[in-house]
Amino acid sequence: MFNRIQATYTPKPYRGLSKRFGDLKVRPKLIVLHNLFFLILAGAVYLTVIPALERRVASAKTIEISLITEIFSGDHTWARLPAMESYDFREGTASELRIPGTIQDWLDDHPGSVWQNSPQSDVIYRKDPRTGRYRRLTLPNTVYDAVIEHAKLALFVVLGIIYALAVLLLELVIMPRYVYQPLSLMLEADHASQRGDREQEIIPEELMPGDEIGQIMRSRNVSITELRKQEDELAHALSQMEAQDRLASLGLLSASVAHEMNTPLAVLHGSIEKLIETVPDAAAQERLRRMIRVTERLRTISEGLVDFARVRKQEMTRVPLRPLMEEAWGLVAIDEKASQAHFVNNVSEEDAVEGNADRLMQVFVNLLRNSLDAIEPGGSVCVESRRLQRDGRPWIAICVDDNGPGIPAEVLPDIFEAFVSSRLDAKGTGLGLTVAEGIVQQHGGSINASNRPGGGARLEVTLRSAA
Repeated sequence: MFNRIQATYTPKPYRGLSKRFGDLKVRPKLIVLHNLFFLILAGAVYLTVIPALERRVASAKTIEISLITEIFSGDHTWARLPAMESYDFREGTASELRIPGTIQDWLDDHPGSVWQNSPQSDVIYRKDPRTGRYRRLTLPNTVYDAVIEHAKLALFVVLGIIYALAVLLLELVIMPRYVYQPLSLMLEADHASQRGDREQEIIPEELMPGDEIGQIMRSRNVSITELRKQEDELAHALSQMEAQDRLASLGLLSASVAHEMNTPLAVLHGSIEKLIETVPDAAAQERLRRMIRVTERLRTISEGLVDFARVRKQEMTRVPLRPLMEEAWGLVAIDEKASQAHFVNNVSEEDAVEGNADRLMQVFVNLLRNSLDAIEPGGSVCVESRRLQRDGRPWIAICVDDNGPGIPAEVLPDIFEAFVSSRLDAKGTGLGLTVAEGIVQQHGGSINASNRPGGGARLEVTLRSAA
């Protein structure tokens, strides 16, 4: 029905009095409407009841006065008639009844006849032809007038009580529950939308009535939900574009760095091999072999940088996490500071992820080196893993925690941006975490940075589980 009315109704602009009424808030507008309704209802009741009652009373009055006059004009003994006291009947001489002379003369000339000044007169007289005594009777005109006045007063009192009860019921129960509350909910939800408060901008279904206001509320919820969905999709698309732009720029830089590294690495690798052939000391031999592994690792990283620049498809395999962490720490442990740090590997033996081992090694070497640089001598670095479900698939989160000073609040929001570093010395280039984020994203995972409640920083990498 409401939809049919909508389809046939043509909206009209507000002008003059209609605009003034339309500008009122809902509550004053409804007060005006139900007062107007009551006035119309009261007028209709009055015009229906009172004239009919007046006609009925007038008819009863005419009948009663006719009967009383008929009885009064007869020779009945009035005192013996029942319930006649209210008519103030009196009998006596003219002086006793204080009958004016003109009336007395008429009664003397017309014994047995009833004298009445006019049809509306309240008093009638008669002279009894048998006894010669005069009689006086008061007609009940004022009684009927009083009945009409009392009826009018009672009607106004009853209508006033009904009006007061109706207003109390409307303003305290019906209107607050079914009109003011839904409107207030919509206004609060709109204010929440303007503030960007997504938790408060959707109206709960159980608070929406089934009328037209409820239809508007549901339509608004659908529109807001669709709008937020489009905003999220747009933000995600913009984020992806920004990430691609950043990775493209970083890829060009990575290719340049890799090209510059390859020649000195080849010279360094050859020089170390010659030293291994000429140095007989066993401890020196072990140190030189470690240096060979480092140069080989640097070559792998250099190749990875080229791959990163080309964004070539990586070979994905099952990568056990615990040995990967041990090897990554072994590479970081070349730094003398590592001998004064306490490393804890709490990664489960069963945990493994899908990925490229060399690229993931580069990620965790960067993360462990950052943690090592952040702690004081004697500090600790802890790596642990936990399993979780995301989008119906198993994932593994790897946390690298340290007990250093944590990440400064002004740096934390942009920690993965290129050339952002929280270190004040010359070691931090600000590229390690950016490269790590790019590799993790290429694996379809995510990386987050935060400060631990107990102090220190936490870097968490989430990757698809291979289990």
